[in-house]
Amino acid sequence: MPLQLKPPFGHTLSKVKRPLYGGWVSAGSPVAAEIMAGSGLDLLLIDMEHAPNGLESVLAQLHAASGYPPSVMVRVPAGETVLIKQVLDLGVQNILVPMVSTAEQARQVAAMAQYPPAGVRGVGSALARSGRWNRVKNYANEAADHISVFVQIETEQGLANAADIAAVEGIDGLLLGPSDLAASMGLLGQQTHPDVVAAVKTAFSQIAAAGKPAAVNAFDPAAARDYVEAGAQWVLVGADVVLLARGSEKLAEEFIGPDEPEEA
Repeated sequence: MPLQLKPPFGHTLSKVKRPLYGGWVSAGSPVAAEIMAGSGLDLLLIDMEHAPNGLESVLAQLHAASGYPPSVMVRVPAGETVLIKQVLDLGVQNILVPMVSTAEQARQVAAMAQYPPAGVRGVGSALARSGRWNRVKNYANEAADHISVFVQIETEQGLANAADIAAVEGIDGLLLGPSDLAASMGLLGQQTHPDVVAAVKTAFSQIAAAGKPAAVNAFDPAAARDYVEAGAQWVLVGADVVLLARGSEKLAEEFIGPDEPEEA
């Protein structure tokens, strides 16, 4: 009997009537991925850009999360043809490409995720987990139906081009990255600065006008709720490593006490 794949995240977004919430998986650990997968979040985002992840560790995390409900997305380090091909062949159905600032970059990314003649993805589905080694019926011809492609807007140039990027066929949505955006605006470390927040909300409107879902990274609960009210359809609200760091610090403070400066 042919195997069935999960619907891609873009399909899920089009069907739900509430905002969706996700978390980063940045530890490079299948155990952390499985813990996050069982949390009740809607989405896990495995990071290859700022986390110690390669193809083998991503595959192990896909296995760990495969028995749980959340969609799984992978952020690749860059929009590169070979890398996107390899990640898709692992069976990743949802990819996020960072630092996309123009419509032309977005068109190139969309092409990288599709087989010819629509795109430039190398054909190797018989050898790959993506089509479960030819156990997913007609995968090669219907691969685009199993994949969602998202791009990340993180620069002032990207903001200026948000509407054009959102209009690119084959791009399923845009994620705003306030941290890098703040740096691009000369406000490094100030991702909740009013100017940054206003810029993100303006982009939401432009993305929605193009008929695409807008998303944002917001670990501060108040900021996340504010962005949802402004139109964000999905929000990344935490990360495994951040939860571990803050939780362990809270334990240390509770049982050991706050750090005290040494006397001279």
